[in-house]
Order: sequence, then C-alpha cells, then structure tokens
Amino acid sequence: MHNLLWNKIIKSHEFNLAAIIIILFIGLTVTTEGFLTLGNIFDMSESTAVLGIMACGLFVVLIAGGIDISFPATAAIAQYVSATYILSLGGNFFIAFLIAAAVGIVLGLINAVFVYKLKVPSIIITISTLNLYFGLLMYFSNGEWLYGFPDWFMNGVHLFPFIGTDGYDYSLSLPIITFLVVIVTTSIFMTKVRLGRQIYAVGGNADAASRIGINLFTINLLVYGYMGALAGIASIVQMQISQSVAPNSLMGFELTVLAAVVLGGVSMTGGKGSLFGVILGVALLAVLKNGLTLLSIPSYWHTVLTGSIIVFSISMTALNNKKQRLREA
Repeated sequence: MHNLLWNKIIKSHEFNLAAIIIILFIGLTVTTEGFLTLGNIFDMSESTAVLGIMACGLFVVLIAGGIDISFPATAAIAQYVSATYILSLGGNFFIAFLIAAAVGIVLGLINAVFVYKLKVPSIIITISTLNLYFGLLMYFSNGEWLYGFPDWFMNGVHLFPFIGTDGYDYSLSLPIITFLVVIVTTSIFMTKVRLGRQIYAVGGNADAASRIGINLFTINLLVYGYMGALAGIASIVQMQISQSVAPNSLMGFELTVLAAVVLGGVSMTGGKGSLFGVILGVALLAVLKNGLTLLSIPSYWHTVLTGSIIVFSISMTALNNKKQRLREA
C-alpha cells in the first residue's frame, strides 16, 4: 500500500516540479551570493504575488475547458477605476479591492456571455475583448499615469513584523497576504464546494455534464466572473507595489500567467489539473526569473524562456495523454 502510494507520488507532475525547484534553489544558492537571503526571498514573494493571484483565476477557467486572454486589460481597467476613486474620494483597502473586484466581475461576465451565446472559441472572444477593453481604457484615460496616493495606500499592510539577522525590517505585506488568501479561497472553492466539482465535470466532458443537469451557462458566468474578480484584486496589489498606475503596465502579462498554469500541469482542454501544481508552476517561474536577474542575463531571455516553457509543457502534457490513451486501449 505504502509502495503504491509512494510510486504514485514520485510519478506525479507536482513531484517533478518540486524536484526541479529544489535543484534550482541549490544551484542558485551556490552560484549567486544574494539568492538565499531573507531579503531576496521576501522580495521574490512580493513580486510574484500578482502572477500567482492571476494564475489562480486562469486555473479555474482552464479547468472548465475555457481560456481567458483578456484579464490584463480587465485588471488595467479595474486598477484605473479604483485609483481614480481613491484619489478623488479616499477610502481604504477594503473599498479599493471591492471596486476593483466588482469591475473585474462585470468585464468577466461580458466574456462569459459572448463565449456561451456566440459559440465561438473562448480564445478568439477573449483576444477580441482584450483589445476592446484596452482600447477603451486608453481612449478614456488618454494614457495618463496616476500617482500621489494617500499615505494609508502607500504604506500598505504589514502583519507579524520582525527584524532579520541582516538588520532590516520584514513582515507579511499586503501582496503576500492577498496571495495567501486567494490560494486558500480557490482551494476551498475547487475542492470542497459542489460548484468546484461541477467545474471539473464541465471541463472533462461538457455534454455529459449538461445531461446530468449542470447548467453550462452558470458555470461560464462563474469561472469568467471569478477570473475577472481575481484580475481586479491583483491589480490593486500591483498598484500598491508600484505606487502608481500606468494604463499599459499589466499588458503582456497573459503569457507569463499562462506559462505558470500550463507548467503546473493544468490541461488546456479542461478537466485536469491541481491548484498545488499551479502554485509550484508560479514558484518555478519566480525562481527562474529571479535567478536570471541575479546572474545578469538580459531580460529578453526571460521572454524566450517563458515561451519555451509553454511549448515544452504543452508537448509533455500531450505526450502523457497519448500514453494514457494507449494504455486504456
């Protein structure tokens, strides 16, 4: 029994990802001076929070058998609306997150209606809305940056502060806290709630799911709305980190988020994948990017690596699916 369980664990995608991350940790610790330091670990965690939050949203959409490419534009609009409100009327982080999530949900629901009603592949719809949303944002904002936020926003949130051995102050900051809350929420939703299991069922076989009474339109509204909400939440985190808003600051982020989710073992055809794998995929990309930066490797190689990871991950998933079908035949 224990041997069978162990064999299953070591053959899992998540185990392989964890092993690669450990190897990278050891390699970068040996080859660089600043990698395995408290400051670098906290900086890496904060800078990865936006990627991780969006990856959790895209994970839910992909499990349902869809895909969303428009979330960077959704996040940009949610960010701009929230920032405009804060600069005009003030507020607090609860209001900021609430406004951004609400805007994101509305834009996500628009995607869901288009995808379901038009019966057009979701990638086509969301590429179209990506350009539509971003074009409208640039028109109404005139491309203007926003800055000069109040002190409560600039200072952020800090829990469990402590002084490290290097003499610097550390704490659980707003980006890290938000990321952890999103992970827990998504995990509970997808594993403990009936709707989460229905999302897996729809992604596995939409026709069969419909025949047993699952409402496909409701599932579409749910997953694209959830992606929109997390895009909005991530936009507030990014805004707090950068202390300013640029309308195009989140554009182009879709490739990295998709890479993290696919690298985590989530099937592009739906129904297969785990949130734990996605978190490991996010961690692997974060370590790789941080390592490349510390090794002074030019930034364009980061993009090359991200694209290569997507191709490799999709190829490996396709090969594994083919082997599984041959075994079942």
